[in-house]
Amino acid sequence: MKMHGLGNDFVVLDARQGGGAPSPALARALADRHRGVGFDQLAVIHPGENADARLEFLNADGSPSAACGNATRCIARHLMEETGRDRLRLATAHGVLEAVDAGGGLTSVNMGAPGTDWHDIPLAEAMDTLELPIEGAPTATSMGNPHCTFFVEDAEAVPLAQFGPRYETHPLFPERANVQVASVIAPDRLRMRVWERGTGITLASGSSSCAVAVAAARRGLAGRQVAVVLDGGEIGIDWREDGVWMTGPTMHVFSGTLTPDFLEEAG
Repeated sequence: MKMHGLGNDFVVLDARQGGGAPSPALARALADRHRGVGFDQLAVIHPGENADARLEFLNADGSPSAACGNATRCIARHLMEETGRDRLRLATAHGVLEAVDAGGGLTSVNMGAPGTDWHDIPLAEAMDTLELPIEGAPTATSMGNPHCTFFVEDAEAVPLAQFGPRYETHPLFPERANVQVASVIAPDRLRMRVWERGTGITLASGSSSCAVAVAAARRGLAGRQVAVVLDGGEIGIDWREDGVWMTGPTMHVFSGTLTPDFLEEAG
């Protein structure tokens, strides 16, 4: 299946009837927007144990990712329509996440509690994660994957294609980082652009939206309930006592079958 949330697009493989995750080589072949299908992340639906399903995520370069918020929302919507239910529990490497039908075609997922200690991110050494000793004093957050958030006057003015990879591979982030540049529009509204590790610039990112909202609240720049304006649209983030909830639209674009020729060539 091809799905997207605010232009953050995914190939979703349903392995509930058998089959495991694709190899990194196959993931990279599928990610090719000219010779494959094209995606920001690949998601695999597995049978769930103590959950309605288990989700596995890979980046466009074939590397694993513990969390993918928009893909989780897309798959939750698909499973809700499949089962007729309005509430699900989805197991991920980040934990079991609760998903609910928010009405009006919107889907909400609780991405769990953010990690704010240096070893949760993880960082290479102990330090305060609120303002890292990097030019621009970014904030580090874990939403199951590491995030590095820079608050800037104008997010549009940052040359993200050069800026993002520089900090994705910064020595402070041994597992690399998702890099965001964000501007405060109002106490309940943020503008964010994102460079995702293993993928590059994306139109939206659910976990990055959560991380930016948490970082802004920690720094006193915004409240705990905000709208995050992304290149692909707008998503709602609500940092509650039980975790960080994200709410937004999803789209199931098409369902298809990979040909034997493609699978053979992809290895």
